[in-house]
Amino acid sequence: MEKNLIVRGAPQEFECRVGAWDALGEHLERRGVKRVLVIHGGVSWEKARRFFPDLTGVDAIFESYGGECSFEERDRMVALAETGHVDAVIGVGGGKIADLAKAVAVYLAMPVVILPTLAATCAAWTPLSVMYDARGEMLQYDIFARGNALVLLDPMVILDSPIELMVAGIGDTLAKWYEADVIISQLAERSVEIDISHYTAKLCRDILLESSAAALEAMRDGKLSEAFVKVVETNIMVGGMVGGFGDDYGRTSGAHSIHDALTVLDVTHHLLHGNKVAYGVFVQLMIEGRPDEIVALTPFYQELGLPTCLHDMGLDVLSDAELVRVAERATAEDETIHLMSGMITAATVLDAIKGLEILMAEVRVR
Repeated sequence: MEKNLIVRGAPQEFECRVGAWDALGEHLERRGVKRVLVIHGGVSWEKARRFFPDLTGVDAIFESYGGECSFEERDRMVALAETGHVDAVIGVGGGKIADLAKAVAVYLAMPVVILPTLAATCAAWTPLSVMYDARGEMLQYDIFARGNALVLLDPMVILDSPIELMVAGIGDTLAKWYEADVIISQLAERSVEIDISHYTAKLCRDILLESSAAALEAMRDGKLSEAFVKVVETNIMVGGMVGGFGDDYGRTSGAHSIHDALTVLDVTHHLLHGNKVAYGVFVQLMIEGRPDEIVALTPFYQELGLPTCLHDMGLDVLSDAELVRVAERATAEDETIHLMSGMITAATVLDAIKGLEILMAEVRVR
């Protein structure tokens, strides 16, 4: 049997519909919220603010975040919230803003409301924050004992978001299957919670492989479609349920360890989270000895523009010393790559990275 796990299946309330943000004031009133800190981004806020409703009867402090979900930025926002005597935190933006808003709200023991402007991660759903330093290097995951109070998802807001961020979200969410399955498949017996996690991970893969191309076409046309809404909800809701029910068995394993390791190199900081995770899936599959699965997935990756190797990310110029740094970080003692079966060392990862370059060079020639 698996070790003890804690189910954190969902936010307290979730609503997905066109115009969902319009109900924000009513939701705040139901919760007795009178003053809020609204944390938002820059470019994303300029596009999303037209969807943000007037909050009659609620005083709001609006503050732009500094670009990273760091402890320094959390403390700055905490100080603003305390000075403003707010009783709830609202995050309007992508994954890092959602994570920052959650970290602030948990620190202050108050409700957090998430209004996603992107479908690039499941951050709006999950009660955890990925913390980075000011440079953008990933430091740690902080898992919280309280769920998000409310998530309001308006597909029209996401429809107006950059398509490359939707693609990155698809890459990040596709990894749910490969990272959860490699862990869960080791279990001789499974609890109901684990079965739910495994099922939702497979649902992520199946929906994305079937509907992603049509969803992206809808974004290009600027028209809502069933495929588009399905992919948006998969990236945010279904992806969040994998770890929500599976805990450590459904959160991350090899692919995210590769992502985390890449962040030690400044040259990777401009690359989107989901793209690095998607690349990490292929490295993980190389470690598992499954090149046939890589070849099978490659047309999907290429159709969407997800990176299949270092070459696709412009990182094929990395030195051996830099690759060794990545491999060593990927196999640090606390990395989730060790949830995979067998002994995985830095040499294992380095061989997988180099082997993937050779494999994809062969695929390009075919």
